[in-house]
Amino acid sequence: MVMNPKQVFLSVLIFGVAGLLLFMYLQVWIEEQHTGRVEKKKREQKTTSGWDPVNYLQPVPRIMTRGKIQERITDQNPEFHITEEPKGKKENLLLNSERPTRVLRKTSHSQGEDGALGKPTRPQTIKLSEKLEGTKTVFKKFSERKWPLDIHPLNKSLVKDNKWKETDVAQETRRSFLQEFCKKYGGVSRPQSHLFHMVSRIYVEDKHKILYCEVPKAGCSNWKRILMVLSGLASSAYNISHDAVHYGKHLKKLDSFDLKGIYSRLNTYTKAVFVRDPMERLVSAFRDKFEHPNSYYHPVFGKAIIKKYRPNACEEALNNGSGVKFKEFVHYLLDSHRPVGMDIHWEKVSKLCYPCLINYDFVGKFETLEEDANYFLQLVGAPKGLKFPNFKDRHSSDERTNAQVVRQYLKDLTRTERQLIYDFYYLDYLMFNYTTPFL
Repeated sequence: MVMNPKQVFLSVLIFGVAGLLLFMYLQVWIEEQHTGRVEKKKREQKTTSGWDPVNYLQPVPRIMTRGKIQERITDQNPEFHITEEPKGKKENLLLNSERPTRVLRKTSHSQGEDGALGKPTRPQTIKLSEKLEGTKTVFKKFSERKWPLDIHPLNKSLVKDNKWKETDVAQETRRSFLQEFCKKYGGVSRPQSHLFHMVSRIYVEDKHKILYCEVPKAGCSNWKRILMVLSGLASSAYNISHDAVHYGKHLKKLDSFDLKGIYSRLNTYTKAVFVRDPMERLVSAFRDKFEHPNSYYHPVFGKAIIKKYRPNACEEALNNGSGVKFKEFVHYLLDSHRPVGMDIHWEKVSKLCYPCLINYDFVGKFETLEEDANYFLQLVGAPKGLKFPNFKDRHSSDERTNAQVVRQYLKDLTRTERQLIYDFYYLDYLMFNYTTPFL
């Protein structure tokens, strides 16, 4: 069949119109998809309340639903997993190292491990396979344990004095409050965090069976001095320097043990955490790290903070990072795109010590530090002459950070900024029953 010119023209015209319509439809569809992605990105940026520009900040409502609180508790934990050795280095699992890694293997502090691993009685590959299988078995048993760990009543048989009655009542109230909070809002049946990370802030004192979770700016330096005395590393807490406490590597941490060692200690040792009013702790950290010469925090944090949050900063400030203002520090803290990461000195206690996964037997507060600490020492059977030191670790001439000092710093912030700090530490305020600050 031969088509005449008129039919050919009509066919080409129809196909041309159809092609044009298809092109127009695809163009509209692509534009809609692109617009949707842009709008979604804008919404996400708005909800993260970043600090560029400040006008985008929106305070989170103070009254949160149970679901939102559970979401905050759950979202802060990375996935619970076993780290694997790089390929080609699996044989290292059979060796002890001076400093154990996060890989689940025999460490220098392993408890109850078979000491015959080094005997060349069987091929290495067979022993390696058995070692890996054994690790997986221990890990499986560990992850199937009931979480959070059961709370144990404090052993008060060593407390002879009646003067601790008031302190004891306060302690039982705090423990019960935290336990009820975690039951109501935790919503977690087993740890979702990497186990070794979860216990990485916990110090171990084996002689008196103590686990102490370090919360910086809540008396941690003096607590580490006490642990050194209890373990026989020093005769007096007053003779231990700041550098020896923080850089001496004298104390063991719980993440240096294997899984069996970690779990047995968590389940049998007396676990303590000492906390502080979040706003007061934040101001204390700022004063310590940014208002005095510091060879680490000024170049690492100060320079980055000044560069991002101080318009028209002078060259000297950009070069040395000194002179960070509290308002600039707050902008950094609340920025979802911080120019430099978080630091333990202002990290939330809920992310340092995981109090809804690890049931602490003793909850002390900085506001009653001496009474709480000395009562705790009685509970664990410390030597009678050992008392918690009350001296200021550094900058002893400075006034201690208290509620009045905090108010002076908060005066430089807007109401929105103060509200956002409260929102940032919201879980800590709730967990430890701290009064909502006047904003």
